[in-house]
Amino acid sequence: MMSGHSRGLGHGVRPLGNVAERKPGPWGDPSGSRMSQRPGPWGLAPTSRRPFLLALPEKKEAEKERQKEPLRIRNWERSGLGIVLQGALPKTRGTSSAFPLRYSLLKEEDDDDISVMDGPSEGAYDTESEGGSDSDLEREEPGGPYDLTGRSQYLSACEAYGVVPISYFLHHMHDSELTLTHRGLGSQGARALASALISNTSILKLNLSDNWLNDDGAVAIAGMLKENCFITDLDLSDNKLGAKGAKALCSALKENTSIRQLRLSGSDLGPQAAKDIADALLVNTKVEVLDLSHNLLDEEAGEKLGPALAENVGIKELNLSWNHLRGMGAVIFTRGVGGNTFLRVLDLSYNGFGDPGAAALGEAMKVNNVLEELNISNNRISLPGAIRFSSGLRENQTLRILSMGRNPMRNEGCLCILKVIQLNPDSGLEVLDFSDIHLNRDFDELACSMQEAFPRLCIRHGNHPA
Repeated sequence: MMSGHSRGLGHGVRPLGNVAERKPGPWGDPSGSRMSQRPGPWGLAPTSRRPFLLALPEKKEAEKERQKEPLRIRNWERSGLGIVLQGALPKTRGTSSAFPLRYSLLKEEDDDDISVMDGPSEGAYDTESEGGSDSDLEREEPGGPYDLTGRSQYLSACEAYGVVPISYFLHHMHDSELTLTHRGLGSQGARALASALISNTSILKLNLSDNWLNDDGAVAIAGMLKENCFITDLDLSDNKLGAKGAKALCSALKENTSIRQLRLSGSDLGPQAAKDIADALLVNTKVEVLDLSHNLLDEEAGEKLGPALAENVGIKELNLSWNHLRGMGAVIFTRGVGGNTFLRVLDLSYNGFGDPGAAALGEAMKVNNVLEELNISNNRISLPGAIRFSSGLRENQTLRILSMGRNPMRNEGCLCILKVIQLNPDSGLEVLDFSDIHLNRDFDELACSMQEAFPRLCIRHGNHPA
């Protein structure tokens, strides 16, 4: 008869049996009934995975007293749950909850993970000391809509793309500057990183140089830049981005308004990339520093970049050193320099401008009244080119630093430039660099005689200032 009654209780209900012989559970019996009753989280049957007991009629008074006990939830931060409980516990333990719950983060937990008694559970959530573990995955942080670091997205993406999470990144997600150079991320690592950076609001300066990103990795970073509005300084140098990667990045620059400094040195950028960069410069007015050094920009690239530079109103510093700008491409590019009214620093060293390019630069210096630093070292400028370039220095008043070292213009070319500067009392030159050019005594004498009229002018040749 008793067994039949037990089957009638339904699923999840144990037969009462001999109550006096049952031992209390690990938390004791708060009601004093001495029943072996182990409550689930918050005393709710639907959320507990353990059987429950029906309240006995003779224990109603004790049950009422038990309901008056304060409800406390321990270690809710460690469980990742933000829960607001309104109202009191239901009168019967076997019924479903009658009070509302607001879940900010929902995570399935075992009953052992949450303590509902007045005292904390021991051993379940011992607080780890900072630095007590070397594993980043053990230092979990809340995820979901309030994760402003992108940690959860990054870990999920790493698993999806089959890459190992970068420990340094996990430790420095809150920093304003993140440097991940020489780590061999590859395209898959770049995709995982980009998924986190889409929602990260802390990192302002990001350096991913020399990571084998290639074109696919650049596409992933470009997609991130269309969403991220916090990164202002991005370095993707030495990643062999190619035409495909450059096209994706330039497309992102047309939408991104936060990037102020972009470095693409050593990225295998050629004529096609130059066209995409020129198109971006016509639209983007926020990038102030652009590094395109050590690429494959040739004569055709110069013809595309020159007109775009003339129209751009944002660039203040441009580095085109170690490229192949020469011939008509160099001439057209320098015309763009003359038309630009915002550029402050221009590095054209190691390009092979030659005398035609130097002459065009001289004409640009006559009309440009904003450029402050110009480097045209190692550009195959001979004496005729130096003479024609010097004509621009006769009128220019803003140029402060001029570097012309390693050019075959000899002592005569340097002497010509120095004489033109002497004839311009409004010259703002402070540094004149003729490194690795052999200079004679007559140059030294003229330089010494100019010290009184130009006390701030420092002339460098060889390894020592004159």
